Amino acid sequence: MSENLNLFTSTQNVIKEALTKLGYTEEMYELLKEPLRMLTVRIPVRMDDGSTKVFTGYRAQHSDAAGPSKGGVRFHPEVNEEEVKALAAWMTLKAGIVDLPYGGGKGGVVCDPRQMSMGEVERLSRGYVRAISQMVGPTKDIPAPDVYTNSQIMAWMMDEYSRIREYDSPNFITGKPLVLGGSHGREKATAQGVTICIKEAAKKIGINVEGARIVIQGFGNAGSFLAKFMHDAGAKVIGISDAYGAIHDPNGLDIDYLLDRRDSFGTITTLFENTISNQELLELDCDILVPAAISNQITEENAHNIKASIVVEAANGPTTLEATKILTERGILLVPDVLASSGGVTVSYFEWVQNNQGYYWTEEEVNDKLENTLISAFNNIYETSQTRGVNMRLAAYMVGVRRTAEASKFRGWV
Repeated sequence: MSENLNLFTSTQNVIKEALTKLGYTEEMYELLKEPLRMLTVRIPVRMDDGSTKVFTGYRAQHSDAAGPSKGGVRFHPEVNEEEVKALAAWMTLKAGIVDLPYGGGKGGVVCDPRQMSMGEVERLSRGYVRAISQMVGPTKDIPAPDVYTNSQIMAWMMDEYSRIREYDSPNFITGKPLVLGGSHGREKATAQGVTICIKEAAKKIGINVEGARIVIQGFGNAGSFLAKFMHDAGAKVIGISDAYGAIHDPNGLDIDYLLDRRDSFGTITTLFENTISNQELLELDCDILVPAAISNQITEENAHNIKASIVVEAANGPTTLEATKILTERGILLVPDVLASSGGVTVSYFEWVQNNQGYYWTEEEVNDKLENTLISAFNNIYETSQTRGVNMRLAAYMVGVRRTAEASKFRGWV
C-alpha cells in the first residue's frame, strides 16, 4: 500500500515541479493534483457454485479538460484507490506527451482472474460496466485493457455498454478484437513504442542499434515483444529476466528459442541451470538497459552500479526519483516511462478514431502513424530537456501536463 501511496505522491511532486517550471500558479496544481472524479463501486457477481461474491471496483477521471478521459481497467488482487489515482494522472501526462485530445482515466477491480472461471470473469466484466455506465462513454471516458484484462474482456464490456445504450458502441472502449472494431497493431503497440524510443535515444548519443548490447528486465507482454523487435533490428539481447531470476549470455541470447519455450505468464528462466538474480541483471555491462517489469528497481542503492549508456523505462516507475538524479548526473540518458510506454494509448486513440469514422486502416498505416507520433514526442521532450536544463523525466512531465493546464485555463477553470 505504501508503495502505491509513494507512487502517487512522487507523481504529484513531479507534476508540481513541472507546473512551477511552466509558470503556472498554485491553483493549477490544486486542480491537477487529484482526479476530478473518483468513483468506488460494489459489484455483486453470481459465482459458479451458486454463491454471490461482492467485488470492489474503481474508476478515476483525472481530467477531462482537453477531451474525454482515457485509460485502462486492471483486474488484480492488489488494486486500490491510490494506485488507480496515480495511474489516471499518468494517463493525462501520456496523452499530453503524444498530443492526443484526451485527459487521463484509470479503472480497476480488486479480484484475481487467475482463480476465476471464464463465466465468472465475464459476469464481473459486465457488472463493472453496469456499475460505472453513468460516467463513461465514447465522449466521456474510454476504457482499455490493462493488467490481467484482454481483448475478450473488452468485447464483453463493449457488448454490455451497447445493451445499456441500445445501440452498437464500438467507440466506447479500445483494445477490442479486430472483428469488433479493434485496430491492427494494438497488441504490440507498447513494445513498438519502446522500440522507437530506443532507436531515437541511440541516435542522440551515437550508438548503432545494430550490434548494441541490450538487457531487458521482464519477459511478459512488453518485454517479450521488445526482445523480438530488438533482435530483429540486429541488436544483441544479452540478458532477460522473469519473476524467478535472469539469464545472461554476453554473445546474445537466442530470442526465438526463448519465445517458443516461455509459458503464458512469460516464465522462462526456470528451464535454465545457471541463472543470475534480477539485481545482477540490472548491473550487467551493456549499452541499453530496459526495465520492463515492476516499479522501484533502480534505486539510490544500485544507480551508481548501472553500466548502460541509455536506460529506457518500459515498466511503470522502475526508477526512483533519487536514482533518476544519480543517472542524469552520471550522463546516462534516461527515457522516462510516461514517454517510452505511450505507444499503447497512441494506438488506442487510433482505434477510437477508426471507430468514430467507421473506416479502418492497415497495419502499415497504423505503424507509420505511431512512428511519426512517437519520434515527434521524443524530440520534443529531448529538446525541452536540453533547452531548460532539466532531466528527461521532468521534461516529459512539463510537455505532458502543459496541454491539460492550457485547456483548464482556456475553459476558465483556473
